[in-house]
This record gives sequence, structure tokens and C-alpha cells, in this order.
Amino acid sequence: MADGGVPDLVERVRTRLAAAGGEAGVAELAAAVRAEARGVVGDADVLAAVRTLQREFVGAGPLEPLLRDPAVSDVLVTAPDAVWVDRGAGLERAGVSFADEDAVRRLAQRLAAAAGRRLDDASPYVDARLPGSGVRLHAVLPPVAADGTCVSLRVLRPACHDLDALEAGGTVDATGRALLEAVVAARLAFLVVGGTGSGKTTVLSALLARVPASERIVVVEDAEELRPAHPHVVRLVSRPANVEGAGTVLLRDLVRQALRMRPDRLVVGEVRGAEVCELLAALNTGHDGGAGTVHANSPREVPARLEALAALGGMSPAALRSQMAAAVQAVLHVRRVPDGRRVLEAVGVLRRTEGDAVTVVPAWGREEGWAPGRADLGAMLAERGVAAPWTGTSAQAPAPRATTPRLAGGVASLRSVSA
Repeated sequence: MADGGVPDLVERVRTRLAAAGGEAGVAELAAAVRAEARGVVGDADVLAAVRTLQREFVGAGPLEPLLRDPAVSDVLVTAPDAVWVDRGAGLERAGVSFADEDAVRRLAQRLAAAAGRRLDDASPYVDARLPGSGVRLHAVLPPVAADGTCVSLRVLRPACHDLDALEAGGTVDATGRALLEAVVAARLAFLVVGGTGSGKTTVLSALLARVPASERIVVVEDAEELRPAHPHVVRLVSRPANVEGAGTVLLRDLVRQALRMRPDRLVVGEVRGAEVCELLAALNTGHDGGAGTVHANSPREVPARLEALAALGGMSPAALRSQMAAAVQAVLHVRRVPDGRRVLEAVGVLRRTEGDAVTVVPAWGREEGWAPGRADLGAMLAERGVAAPWTGTSAQAPAPRATTPRLAGGVASLRSVSA
């Protein structure tokens, strides 16, 4: 075939596949290439065309190798020649590029269609989960994206670490493990707070793995991330609207359903909206030991953050403060430090103050050690029959398990936490 023949063949096959619609696999690509080649194209040209089209139409196209890298958590496309990845130490440029802006747009639209969503000029942005891949897609088309199509892919790797794994990897020492196990053993309701990618889900999963095997955990999530090493976990996942705008299943609805499933521990993977009202109501009506994660930059911001979320559900600030003070006992703050590590920065307890306000009082800090809120935490542990880790005595174990919780004295020190 003359020079330029392979690009021409690729364009003809691309047009055929676009007209056919649907998902194009390797077999469909090969059939389309054979049909368009009409038997007059050399084997080398056919193979080159198949490889080019496979990179474009199968999986995430040229981004697929990046998504398969176990170290990658995010893949970001800001231009045809600007692809970035995050391997845990901040963004770095990837050695991947697209032919042009149209190639980026085609990939974004194909991925959106695979997720059952619409992405075009009438609906120029999409937020969806790719089926069977554990990848969350966000894409924006121009002119909303002023410099061209933007694609953001977040790899949602299941958080299945337990405290044994975290301790073996140096994430927690014996005393840090003791503090976290005491919170679980006492069935204190807790929130893990921090920014995006700070390790909230990993810490929550590790703590849920220490829940007694005789208890039933019902997890409600917007995306499937929590997979604790526990024999009795029921997972409910929300669902966005389809291309017709129907079929939405909200987190708030799933929290209500979870309450009818006899949960011993109710967990909301990420509290991000009106579902906070149902969660706090549940924790106030006998469902102790519940947990969740919340986006907040520091523990002291948690009350204000929850007030803002509760307002979406029609709950007044006064009602929210009353519910929150009685429902949540502990706050675990995790953050990502400049070198890419995730660390447990602080542990706090909720305390009602004058004027019926609620504040988070520090009980322990990574740099400061034990803080004034330690007395409140110790009182809550003692009330539930669990010895405080700093007493130097053994705390009550959550339940008979393969390993016995180790509770030693000293200052907790949590090191890197996987995202």
C-alpha cells in the first residue's frame, strides 16, 4: 500500500465503527479492518491498522497501560500531548500522547457511552464509573473546557489492608495500633477525615477488619472501595441516572435501606451530602460503632462541614449540632505530607461547648503526642469497658480472632498510609 494508506484505512474503519455504534472489541476491530481492506491491503498494513485502532477503541485506549500500573492512582489528560499520572508522590508527566484533540474527545465520549452516560455538546460533562474496571471517569468537553477536552480517571483500588498489614509495613507502631483497636473495641462511632487521596478509606478499611466476626457490617458507598478483611460485609452502592435521566439511587436512600438490614455497624464510605442526616439519626438510635469518611482539612472544621452537608437534607444547624454531639465520639484526621506519604495527623473527640456549639478537642497529635481531649476519650473507653492504651494495661479485645490485639503504652506514631 502506498504511503498514507494505513491512515486512510484507519479513518475508514473508524467511520464504520462510529456508524455501527456499541462497544468495539478486538474481534469487531479485526472484522472492520478486513471489510475495509477489501483484500488489497498487505498483511503488515492490516496489522498496523489493527494495532492503531486497538489502542483507540479497546479499554481506555493509550491510557490503558497507565491504568494497569498498580502504583497509579490518577490519570489526567489536559491536552493531546499533556497526560499526567499520580504514583503517590505528586503529578508527573507520562510518556503518552494523542494524535490530536479529536482523539481525546473520541476517547472521552466512548468511555462515557460505556458507562451508560451521555457526553456531547448538549451535555458537555460527565461523572461516571466505568463498568467492571474500578475506574471513575470525569470528562469535560470544550468550550466548557476552554483549552480542549479534559479527562480525569481515578483508579479506585479496593482498600483491603488490615492493621496487621499496616503495622508490618511500618504504617502504625504497637501503640498506634492499640489506640485504633481501642476505638473499635469500645464501639465508638468515628469519622475519618482528610483531603482527597489522604488515606481515609485505607484507615477505615483497616479498622473495620478488627470488628468482631460475629457482627454484621453494612457499607453504603458512592463507589466500591471498601473491602475490609471481614467475613460478614454487605455493600450497597449508589447509582447515577442513565441516559434517559432515570434510575437514580442516592446514598441517602441506601442508608435508609441499610437500617432495615440488621446492621451491627453502619458505615458510609464517604459522607458527601444529605445522607449525613440519616447516618446521624441511626447513630443516635442504637446503631453505635458506625463510621464514615468526610472531606475536611482539619478536625476543627468537621462540625462546620457536617452542618453544610446537613443543610442539603433540610436539617437546621441546631438540630445537626444536637445529633452530632450525641452520635459521633471520635475523629481521625489523615493527610498527605509533601513527600507523598499519608499519615494519621491527629485524633480528636467531640465536645459540646457553651451556646450549644460542638467542637473537636484534640486527644492526640502526630507531633504533639497526647492532648487535653485524652481525658474525654479515656472516659468513653472506660464507660464501655475498654482500658485506655496509655494506662499500660491490656484493653478489651474486640472478639476472639486469629490474632490477639496488642495494646502497649507510649505515644502513637502512624507513618505512611496507602491511598
